[in-house]
Amino acid sequence: MLRVGLTGGIGAGKSTVASRLAELGAVVVDADQMARAVVAPGTEGLAEVVATFGPQVVTSSGELDRAALGRIVFSDEAARRRLEAITHPRIATATAAAFAAVPGDSVGVHDVPLLVEKQMAADYHLVMVVHADVDERIRRLVTDRGMTAAEARSRVAAQVSDDARRQVADIWLDNTRGSADLLDLVDAAWRRRLAPFATNLAMHRPAEGVGHRPDDHVRARLAARLQRSVGERAVVSVLGTGFEVGGAEPTDELAAAVERAGYAPTSETTPAVAFLTCDPAWAGTPVHLAD
Repeated sequence: MLRVGLTGGIGAGKSTVASRLAELGAVVVDADQMARAVVAPGTEGLAEVVATFGPQVVTSSGELDRAALGRIVFSDEAARRRLEAITHPRIATATAAAFAAVPGDSVGVHDVPLLVEKQMAADYHLVMVVHADVDERIRRLVTDRGMTAAEARSRVAAQVSDDARRQVADIWLDNTRGSADLLDLVDAAWRRRLAPFATNLAMHRPAEGVGHRPDDHVRARLAARLQRSVGERAVVSVLGTGFEVGGAEPTDELAAAVERAGYAPTSETTPAVAFLTCDPAWAGTPVHLAD
């Protein structure tokens, strides 16, 4: 399964992109929906939240009173950490189960507003970022969500900068001009990159042809993904236009970890190249296993 992280600032148009990807055949897992589900009425998560913070955090109908809970945790870091200790493990378990159910030849999209803030970029084969200029986002929040201009600016300012999102973006979707152009960009990304990448992964084959040569910034992103996948068992080093995975005796488990990061064994007989990327954008980028 191709794992795609989808993020963007509030008001940028992330929901529009998620809906289009679902129409194209992706399985979308919404982090916000997961967060609500683990504290829904009748769940163990809600029961633990009530036991920790008191009955004032539920409404008369038995649902979580998010405003009341927010007044407690947003002004008290210790309280916020207690809440996260309750919700985060449950969200992680539910998310893992959702992705485990995605067919192996599919595109699984994780819709995560705080992907950059939580340093999750290396968890995915690709990261898609939806962008719109700050003034346009504020206008949308005022017009579409009924916020005051001050509230909208405060919400935007509380998130990471556009520069921080650009640092992790493999696919940058500019939504400044409106939804029609945005949908065209999504369709093109699906056709040219996501769908062929997913097929290559499912068939355990490298991308065809020769792609762009990764620059230093791209190599850093790719290396971080490799390192996240192989874990502490090995060290990933940049080697020319590709990478070397070493520091541990090569094993079947290490090779499998490289494949999970988005690479496939090469058909070449020389041992110099063990794997090539499945990503058509960087076709030909190698990973060597150190002797």
